[in-house]
Amino acid sequence: MFLNWIAGAAALGAAGLIRSEYEKRCLSTDHYEIVSSKIREEKTLVFLSDLHDQEFGQDNEALMEAISRAKPDLILIGGDMMVARKKEKRGQRAADHAADKAWKLVRRLAKDHPVIYGNGNHEQRMARERTIYGNAFEDYVRRLEEAGVVYLSDRNIPIGEDLAVGGLNISEKYYEKRTKARMGADYVEARLGKAEAERFQILLAHSPLYFDAYGEWGADLTFSGHFHGGTVRLPFVGGLMTPQFQFFYPRCAGIFQEKGKWMIVSRGLGTHSIRIRFCNKPQVVVVRLKRITTF
Repeated sequence: MFLNWIAGAAALGAAGLIRSEYEKRCLSTDHYEIVSSKIREEKTLVFLSDLHDQEFGQDNEALMEAISRAKPDLILIGGDMMVARKKEKRGQRAADHAADKAWKLVRRLAKDHPVIYGNGNHEQRMARERTIYGNAFEDYVRRLEEAGVVYLSDRNIPIGEDLAVGGLNISEKYYEKRTKARMGADYVEARLGKAEAERFQILLAHSPLYFDAYGEWGADLTFSGHFHGGTVRLPFVGGLMTPQFQFFYPRCAGIFQEKGKWMIVSRGLGTHSIRIRFCNKPQVVVVRLKRITTF
């Protein structure tokens, strides 16, 4: 009987790994609609996060096609497009091919669409760990900007007549495992200045843990990622575990509203460290911003 239990568990584990490998290659496009009196003209946004050097087809052709089908007016990138390690791997300088796949994708996107790029913890790590990466991140940012990408590192800028987009850098302590750090709106304001009250204020803030602070600062809509959908998603329960070891955290993925403010948390596109996805397909987020119509 004991051997039967072991054999059954092994079979389930193998089936789960096979399913995970399948899911990691399958893109899901999810659509959301947000209505606001601040929006003057309807527009479509695409949000991408946590690519982590993943490719969907040759040169990410399947991902490019999914984005093209959405016909975005603006593409927002929420960070962690590459993998930045804390240690050198196999004696090789990690800078040799740092962010190559991310760069190729973003460069192609910028040829046809306006692109705004905010940092995740891996971008910030690459910028910080100079003994590993040297000036690789500065070179990456330079190439992004030469391609026409708007790179937001602790900046908030107006876009058109009715939008503002801010890109928040989140300090390392807020990314620590099982962090107890608390963030207030004053932290966001110290980095970005005051939110744009008359425009629809969008915030790229990689971690969804601090939705209260983002909303209090004045973000009408926050885009986050970082939690990879909880790695394993269970029906009626949601995400199992975040990269920071929060278990069953309710805001691992999806759309949330609180006090008139919105947050959309992407399941992300890739994986790193824990290379598993289960009931948790990689995600392209499409958001339709619409104006409130009064009669």
